[in-house]
Amino acid sequence: MRYRVLGGTGIEVSTYCLGTMMFGAIGNPDHDDCTRIIHAALDAGINFVDTADMYSKGESEEIVGKALQARGDRDDVVLATKVHFPMGEGRNRSGNSRRWIVREVEESLRRLRTDRIDLYQVHRPDPGTDIEETLAVLGDLVRAGKILAFGCSTFPAEELVEAHHVAERRGLPRFRTEQPPYSLLARGIERDVLPTVRRLGMGALTWSPLASGFLTGRYRKNRPIDMGTGRAALMPARFDPALPVNQAKLDAVEELTAVAEGLGRTLPELALAFPLAHPAVTSVIIGPRTLAQLEAALKGADLVLDDAALDRIDAIVPPGTNVYHPDGVWQPRALTEPALRRRPEADRRAAG
Repeated sequence: MRYRVLGGTGIEVSTYCLGTMMFGAIGNPDHDDCTRIIHAALDAGINFVDTADMYSKGESEEIVGKALQARGDRDDVVLATKVHFPMGEGRNRSGNSRRWIVREVEESLRRLRTDRIDLYQVHRPDPGTDIEETLAVLGDLVRAGKILAFGCSTFPAEELVEAHHVAERRGLPRFRTEQPPYSLLARGIERDVLPTVRRLGMGALTWSPLASGFLTGRYRKNRPIDMGTGRAALMPARFDPALPVNQAKLDAVEELTAVAEGLGRTLPELALAFPLAHPAVTSVIIGPRTLAQLEAALKGADLVLDDAALDRIDAIVPPGTNVYHPDGVWQPRALTEPALRRRPEADRRAAG
């Protein structure tokens, strides 16, 4: 496994990061099996583990905490988690406010069975909280030793720039990393997010390299998709072959599969190698549910995509384009709230 420095922090992390979203009720509820996966990843040289408080409502953090405690080598692991999404019913139990972050970091520390978090990430933007408020509390947690560095996830480029300028103007610590979705089928961040990350000296930890399963080779054109099980049952709009967007994904998969076969590799191996070829990407988050899936990902770790292979990929999915929208969890208010993009009716006409 190779290692890269994380966003100017001096912390070296493996180019594969073990993502644990599938550990717990939402994916693999067998804690012992998940522990074996974590230990196998560490044995393979992965030193970077990413989770979040909301993954299976805290269960993923609990699994990671138990697994690392059992190993007894916490100091050798760069541990990352996130905060933002609701954790339980009631007000003030989500978001990026000082009130919530101060409370929830303690819960994450407890579940993870550790005294510090190496990388604490704001899981999504929060329009109800000033970015200065968020940066200030994260800086306080660094000074308290509860977190060592902090970053963000799925922030648009303009919010990364705003956060950077606020930090400079107010003398606050800044986001060191951004965690965006990035895959062969979702290249939109090449237009703005990844260039911004490089310009600001941040690290990029990319997620969903297999495009919610579409790049596993399991879903192929003119083959039936079982809509009653797995991810297709949980997210039918992403898999229903009757929808044009999913037909476009299947069309691209056929062409990308041919690229992989031309290299003598599998489609998942091609998919995991692709993000690492971008100079802004520090580490790619792999999210296995089973030990076999981890082993398959590790098998392709030696694949290097040359310029000819990348040119073929560019011809199938042009740089900076998305075949589908990769983040179905969050949308900016400018898109979800019509009032933010519609003037009052009396003020819409061109004539006075």
